[in-house]
Amino acid sequence: MVKEKLIILRIQNSKKEDWQKYCAKRNISLTSLIINSVEGRILDDERRKIIVFIEKQDNLFVKIETNINQVAKIVNGQKFISEIELKKFSEKLLEIAILKKQQNEMFEKIYSLLAK
Repeated sequence: MVKEKLIILRIQNSKKEDWQKYCAKRNISLTSLIINSVEGRILDDERRKIIVFIEKQDNLFVKIETNINQVAKIVNGQKFISEIELKKFSEKLLEIAILKKQQNEMFEKIYSLLAK
């Protein structure tokens, strides 16, 4: 995309410094902050967090599903589950609950941003 126009904003130096610190902390450009804020879009750093979260969640769910399948095979074959295996299984279920909570919080943020 070719940038065709230049917009000059007149603000106090202290305000500009505050904005630049905010952008540096979030690893985004000042231009991105202004454009996305004016257009009501998700900021670039939030978008990156969402993508990383989704990728992490996907990888963890694959591992958890594999472990749950292993437990199911053991239980079906032996008609018994040891206390250790039951503990591992419970930990994985807890992991799923935590991930679901994080996912729901992330989706709430997305929905609130989209509603603006």
